[in-house]
Amino acid sequence: MQTLRWHKETFVISGLLFVGIMAGRTIYQSQYSLICSSYQIHSDKIDTSIQILQLTDLHNCEFGENNQKLIDWLANQTPDLILLTGDLLNSDEPKTDIADKLITSLCDIAPVYISLGNHELEYEQNYGVNISSLYESAGANVLDHQYEDITINGQHLRIGGIYGYCLPDKYLETDEADPGECMFLRDFENTDRYKILLSHLPIAWLRNDGLEEWDIDCVFSGHLHGGQVILPGIGGVYAPDMGWFPGRLEGVFDSEDGKRHLVLSAGLGNTEVVPRFNNIPEIVCVDLVPEVKKDAK
Repeated sequence: MQTLRWHKETFVISGLLFVGIMAGRTIYQSQYSLICSSYQIHSDKIDTSIQILQLTDLHNCEFGENNQKLIDWLANQTPDLILLTGDLLNSDEPKTDIADKLITSLCDIAPVYISLGNHELEYEQNYGVNISSLYESAGANVLDHQYEDITINGQHLRIGGIYGYCLPDKYLETDEADPGECMFLRDFENTDRYKILLSHLPIAWLRNDGLEEWDIDCVFSGHLHGGQVILPGIGGVYAPDMGWFPGRLEGVFDSEDGKRHLVLSAGLGNTEVVPRFNNIPEIVCVDLVPEVKKDAK
């Protein structure tokens, strides 16, 4: 009987050790590994293919010394554009060198465009530092309720950035939408160019008909951290502004007619008390390509 009990205890201890090791490995990978999610988006407004890399929600994390692992990976892709959609730093940490050095290195790879996140705005309030000026000094183009008309590979684009919920005009009647945001987005969408918007907060695009109401071809967002903790068969557990088990937390989401898209990244870093779990930091690669034309019959 003692031998049987010893075997049972050994089995239980071994099982707990295995679970602990696997959990530790998963937590480590969710902090320091990298994955790339690749998507192809077709449009009849695109004549020449363009490769876009998106990073979001770095939160002062580092992948290799001075983020060299991350930089090397991006450089090897030879992108045409690099988009950073906010929360590169933490609002309660005074240091800005991690974000600054990363931006400087990325600007040697491709043009870099940045929109601000809630942590940048809170940082400015906490420390009195103009983050837009800091990022611009590192070489980036910061778009804060602004847009630029640019040409990449001969392709005419309009690229803009905004921090806000971006609720459609119809929410002005209930005083939920911000008139300034609506005015900017109406101006932004008024072009025949392919329109790319950097918008840290994805809520309106996911839940409030943003993709249906705004004539914007492609929106890049973050903020949700992919749900922070991902449970097998269930998905992300919690996301800010979205609540518990909200469902759609990363990927590409289309308008009903398939012509407009939200690219939502799970991001790179972590600011929560509970660490990322089963949620490997993500780089997003989007290839904008000409629409495939069906043969005339």
